[in-house]
Amino acid sequence: MARSTNAVPRHRKKKKYFRAARGYFGGRSKLWRIAKNAVERGWQYSYRDRKNRKRTFRRLWITRINAAVRLHDMSYSRFMEGLRRSGVEVNRKVLADLAVREPTAFAEIVDRAKSALV
Repeated sequence: MARSTNAVPRHRKKKKYFRAARGYFGGRSKLWRIAKNAVERGWQYSYRDRKNRKRTFRRLWITRINAAVRLHDMSYSRFMEGLRRSGVEVNRKVLADLAVREPTAFAEIVDRAKSALV
């Protein structure tokens, strides 16, 4: 019986890892064990940071909305409560974009939120 080897799958796996390690410095892109460790660590970071990016952007949007709302003598929490009561269903991403790029439209939304609170 012929001896079975694992050559083709192993070469395919190594090729995948080395392709992912392109651009890494020194042995991280040329030596198998070091490249494999570096790539797997990079994959762990990218998995974790896909989750963190969502948190970070939400924090940024809330900060921008809060800063814009305070120009209209309101707090962020009161503004969000006013939006909820008035039935305006605009997410934080769009609100932050409006606050930065369209201050007049954002001012109208703030007025709506204020009127719902009274």
